[in-house]
Amino acid sequence: MKSQKLGRGLDALLGEIDEAYENEGTQRDEVLEIPLQEIRPNPFQPRKSFNEASLQELATSIKKDGLLQPIVVTEDIDGYILIAGERRFRASKLAKMKTIRAILLQSDESKMRQFALIENIQREELNAIELAEAYNELLKLHKITHEELSVMIHKSRTHITNTVRLLQLSTIAKEALIEEKISAGHAKMLVVLDEKQQQMVVNSIIGQKLSVRDTENMIKKIREQNQTRESIEKQTLGAKKYDFSKMKDIFDRFHIEYKIKNNRVTFSFDSQNEIEAFISHFH
Repeated sequence: MKSQKLGRGLDALLGEIDEAYENEGTQRDEVLEIPLQEIRPNPFQPRKSFNEASLQELATSIKKDGLLQPIVVTEDIDGYILIAGERRFRASKLAKMKTIRAILLQSDESKMRQFALIENIQREELNAIELAEAYNELLKLHKITHEELSVMIHKSRTHITNTVRLLQLSTIAKEALIEEKISAGHAKMLVVLDEKQQQMVVNSIIGQKLSVRDTENMIKKIREQNQTRESIEKQTLGAKKYDFSKMKDIFDRFHIEYKIKNNRVTFSFDSQNEIEAFISHFH
């Protein structure tokens, strides 16, 4: 019941900014002309990177035709905080505009965080890793399942799951994905590999310009090799039988806890005196 309640809260948030745009000029949502210097970026903005060429193109459009859609802000004692529209905000600054049209909404810290996440998800302005982080934060904030989130933001459950799994990638693989040196299709297959293997495959994708299918075949071979190596190691350990009877006698004599499995011996001491008594046996 708790997650359903939180889910309905998120569902309401999804439409709140759109409602604000539809109600421009009403008593509830006031459209203002605000000096750009009085507006601060949303500290919870999930988007870390912005395409400079795209921003410059938007800046040129704003300078020529004006801002077609206002940004959304909330007010505090120090001025205004941006809730939605950071790309338009940045482009307006690039265009050297003095003021910007903005819709004023009442908001708190929690809503600012969620608005920033939701707007970027809806506008598809996040890179794959930023999107994974945004999904993951919404899942945690609202304690909902991948299936529940998929219904609320109109994405498939598989898409949500595969995207969130990208957070398991190594740093090198994440950077390659963010820099668009590899695609999301490449990246989602790398998750099954360890860090060293991921680096090797990433280098191969970039250096050899491997397709997603080529990468899939490469990873399949690596996993088969891993399974073969593990099987050989198990067989080798299982085939050899050692006599641990004398060692067991020593452990028992000194009351030492031990475990013998697959020809591996582990033991532990309860005190420094036990260690010294055990060592003295070999002197």
